[in-house]
Amino acid sequence: MNRHPPAFPLIALAGLVSFAHAETIGFDDAAPGSAPPGWTTGVTGRGSPRWTIEADATAPSARNVLRQSGKGDFPWCVRNDVQLADGIVEVKFKPLAGKEDQAGGIVWRFKDGDNYYVARANALENNVSLYYTERGRRNTIRYVDAPVAGNAWHALRVEFAGTRIRVLLDGKTYIDVDDRHIAGAGAVGVWTKADSVTAFDDFGFAPGR
Repeated sequence: MNRHPPAFPLIALAGLVSFAHAETIGFDDAAPGSAPPGWTTGVTGRGSPRWTIEADATAPSARNVLRQSGKGDFPWCVRNDVQLADGIVEVKFKPLAGKEDQAGGIVWRFKDGDNYYVARANALENNVSLYYTERGRRNTIRYVDAPVAGNAWHALRVEFAGTRIRVLLDGKTYIDVDDRHIAGAGAVGVWTKADSVTAFDDFGFAPGR
């Protein structure tokens, strides 16, 4: 997996956190058809997710993307070696297909497959949502209407420090709240829902300090 400068500017939550070094992963050094090395995949609830590296000529950073093409309640894919309490996580995603959902999301403070935060955008619903998942149950914090075109690349970003959480889609802030359900460090990664077929590229993160 290649590492290169962050795809998006790092703008701190005002007065709350400054950022240490950033890292961005473009999935271009992994073999197509394989699962991404250094990541763990799974599902909250039931299902058979399928996370693979695939070639994609439309990738924001050619040549590969990470794609989820299986089905499950809430499929996820997280980095094994990252633990953040405060910081930023961002990704570019492209909703490709799905009759029930066409969702792309970010997870953080991921303790295990049943406990984590998730922010997602959905092309079928045209909204951005923030949830906390606790004991395997997804709980809504906030929904906000937002334009999410299908079969197009979007930038999703989360900034978090203490209880403060900010969610941005394509550079615009849609959610800015305080929530204290999940504290402390956890893994970071990406997420989909139901029958969403979604591509991801340029996964970036930076710890707070």
